[in-house]
Amino acid sequence: MTDFGAIDALLAGAKKEVPLPSAEERRTLREELNLSRAQLAQALGVSPSTVGGWESGRDPSGEVREKYAYFLEGARGKLAAEAAEVTSAEGSAASESDSQGDAPADAGQAEDSGDDDVAVLAAPQPCVLCGEPARHQVAGFPQHLDPAECGSAAPVTAAEPAEKTEPAQSQPQSERGVRVVPVGRRLQAADTPDLIGTAVASALAEHSGDVESATEALIKRAIPDAMALLDHSRMGGRYDVVAHPWMPDVLRKQSSRGADQIWEARPKWSRSELPAGKHEITALDINGAYLSALKTHLPLGQLEHSTGNHHDRRRAGIHLITPPDWEHDAYLPNPIGSRDEPGPLWVTESTLRLLLRISGPKYGLCDPPEIHESWTSGATEGLLEKFRIALKDARDRAIADNDDVTLEYVKAMYSKFVSTMGESNYNRELYRTDWMHLIRSQAFANLWWKAHRAYDEGLMVVRAMGTDELHVIGDWRAVFAEGRGVTEVKVKDVYTVGTG
Repeated sequence: MTDFGAIDALLAGAKKEVPLPSAEERRTLREELNLSRAQLAQALGVSPSTVGGWESGRDPSGEVREKYAYFLEGARGKLAAEAAEVTSAEGSAASESDSQGDAPADAGQAEDSGDDDVAVLAAPQPCVLCGEPARHQVAGFPQHLDPAECGSAAPVTAAEPAEKTEPAQSQPQSERGVRVVPVGRRLQAADTPDLIGTAVASALAEHSGDVESATEALIKRAIPDAMALLDHSRMGGRYDVVAHPWMPDVLRKQSSRGADQIWEARPKWSRSELPAGKHEITALDINGAYLSALKTHLPLGQLEHSTGNHHDRRRAGIHLITPPDWEHDAYLPNPIGSRDEPGPLWVTESTLRLLLRISGPKYGLCDPPEIHESWTSGATEGLLEKFRIALKDARDRAIADNDDVTLEYVKAMYSKFVSTMGESNYNRELYRTDWMHLIRSQAFANLWWKAHRAYDEGLMVVRAMGTDELHVIGDWRAVFAEGRGVTEVKVKDVYTVGTG
């Protein structure tokens, strides 16, 4: 017999989910009220990255959805009331100034808008983010200041888009979720709070001062804590971080446990032979390799396809190249790493810029690489700079204070941040496989430059491995500063080879 009472109870408790506005309107409502993601997240009891996900197209559920809908409806009402007050005030002012005509701006000049990076264009130009007409330019690029005005088409983030010989792979905009929106004149946030120090103090208190237990707990939460720090460090930035962009096939794993097609130029090099005699070799450890590599050219928006042997320094991404021959393997590692297979390969911006630099007139170590095709977007080297500096400062303080808890926590934050920003189950807030490869290969490029510096200063380079291991013969202290800072090196091992 059917339990009609249970069915009635089920129907009584069931209800349709509260409707939410579009992702774009959600972000616009928050920004129009000059509220940060962190402020809203605190009120709703979620993380700032979670709010960022809702503003990129993901939907909350349950009780938090109702709270979020309540906030959005209240924000819409507050803005409408303020707009009505402004309209009323403007109407009163207009009645007093009907007899006074406003002189038009000079049609041949771009009018200064009061912001060093922002100017009013004399005539509309295509927005570098959506392609629709925009009346302003930011840092020299035409674009909309108001996110609500920016269209939903896939962005082009350079003043002169790269020539396209074929259309980018077609996919619904809802699957891309990639549009980079300028935050324009958003209210600048206060300095980033000491999230790292607060987390360490809390963990030590929770574990009654047990250093080992507190460190273990902090390392377990390193990924979400790194994302929270990233959110805080991005406050007031001109561009929001695009968390889940669409990626081309070359950045997708070929199988569930396989790899994608990007070659990171990881060095695994040893000098083939040493001069006769006995030699003392010092293995140097490069400090904070991934932390330093956060300073690299990162693409802001969706990667766009182009072909041709041309490199635009305003853009960054991945490139299919034929690398040049390397004739210096006897004393310097190959800048593309240890690769046996000949022919074209996909490399990152970091590797390409290294090759272009050492092939130039200053160094002349090889021919320029041949670029066949690229996936790139407008780029900046400073996208993660505040995040990097916050981690570096915390690391420096921990070393100065002999604070091993903070030191291990910070190391876990930046190393796990880099390793999980691909399509990882451990970090679902940021899927930037291109960034992961770029940062890793930047760390390899940084190690190559240290090897070159050692060679250039008269040291004998014996080995270069991974991101942080360099073996040399000679007075290395005359070349590198010794210490634990990110610009210094420390001794990992000293050993002797050969016979005297």
